[in-house]
Amino acid sequence: MSGLFENPAARPLADRLRPAVLGDVVGQDHLLGPDGPLGRMLAASKLTSIILWGPPGCGKTTIARLLADRAGLAFEPLSAVFSGVADLRKVFEAARKRREAGQATLLFVDEIHRFNRAQQDGFLPYVEDGTVVLVGATTENPSFELNGALLSRCRVLVLNRLDEAALETLLGRAETVLGHPLPLDEDGRIACKALADGDGRYLLNLAEALAPLPPEPKLDAKGLARLVQKKAPAYDKDREGHYNLISALHKSLRGSDTDAALYWMARMLDGGEDPLFLARRLARFAVEDIGLADPNAVVQALAAWDVYERLGSPEGELALAQLVIYLGTAPKSNAAYVAYKAAMKAAKDTGSLAPPMHILNAPTRMMKDLGYGKGYQYDHDQADGFSGQNYFPDGMARRNFYDPPERGFEREVRKRLDYWDKLRRRKTGE
Repeated sequence: MSGLFENPAARPLADRLRPAVLGDVVGQDHLLGPDGPLGRMLAASKLTSIILWGPPGCGKTTIARLLADRAGLAFEPLSAVFSGVADLRKVFEAARKRREAGQATLLFVDEIHRFNRAQQDGFLPYVEDGTVVLVGATTENPSFELNGALLSRCRVLVLNRLDEAALETLLGRAETVLGHPLPLDEDGRIACKALADGDGRYLLNLAEALAPLPPEPKLDAKGLARLVQKKAPAYDKDREGHYNLISALHKSLRGSDTDAALYWMARMLDGGEDPLFLARRLARFAVEDIGLADPNAVVQALAAWDVYERLGSPEGELALAQLVIYLGTAPKSNAAYVAYKAAMKAAKDTGSLAPPMHILNAPTRMMKDLGYGKGYQYDHDQADGFSGQNYFPDGMARRNFYDPPERGFEREVRKRLDYWDKLRRRKTGE
């Protein structure tokens, strides 16, 4: 009876704005649209087991609940954090009884990656025989955290972090429910969305914190920052703090501010962040933002990662601190990263162009007669060790993807490329 007298305004804003139908979900049209995998499943009335992989606050739980409503399935939620084998047995038994009565069950498992391997194996027979349609939610890479056997029976769907348009839609809905606009000027509104960093739940919680403030003066970006600094929750390695602080660490390193980078790493470790997550991100930084400007950066990253795994905490954390200092003081270059993206774009744009005939092997007589390998010049036989032949597909103009800057070791790489370009022009007459 208490529900009859419940004040809707007493419920958290994020709960009041929880979508009632799939069409109200924002930012996930690539999954829920008519051509998306979930849209097609629902159109065909055939919902299969899936893993929803995405960051916090992107709508995983909401989508699972609405899928059950739309498909007419009993919704059985379960948290891997608070559940064990006994809980799973009860859920599977209840699902079996529903099935006998003619109703299917959608079992939603939040944080499914927190179940151990044996517990994950326990899902297999019930997924296989259709006792449950499993919808697992995870913020971690399923290929690292879930059993191969379970993954082979589920389709992994990647949810996007909410973009600016989706976050603006949520802010508009919040203001409609609150009955008044939030006390933000244009810059403050932009900053509010930036602080959310793709997390819709965080955005709505922030809107709820702003709602009681007077309409004037409106907060600009600095005013909002001061307010959030006072009200920000403690760092939670599984939620918004996780993404905000790793971004601060990464960008401090990119800006060669070693002291700031050490501070953000310390903040994350003090908040309980997994040091191995930091090791992975620092290794990524070494190849994305330093690359060949200092080829030893990735070696140092892998060494620090290995040292931490061998020593554990807290001794191994010194290796990560040493790595942050090395990366922060190293010359920076994203030339390899840019070259890789440009080459990938070219590969997609040019389709399936074949390599030129002169660089194809001719293991059979027929292939040799067809011209495979004809005219190939063995570079080691050339006086300068360089033939200058074309290795791009016929019909594709030569492209320069890699453009190293005059920094660090890439200064030497630039000299080598310029030397080979000079030889190539001389040999080909270009």
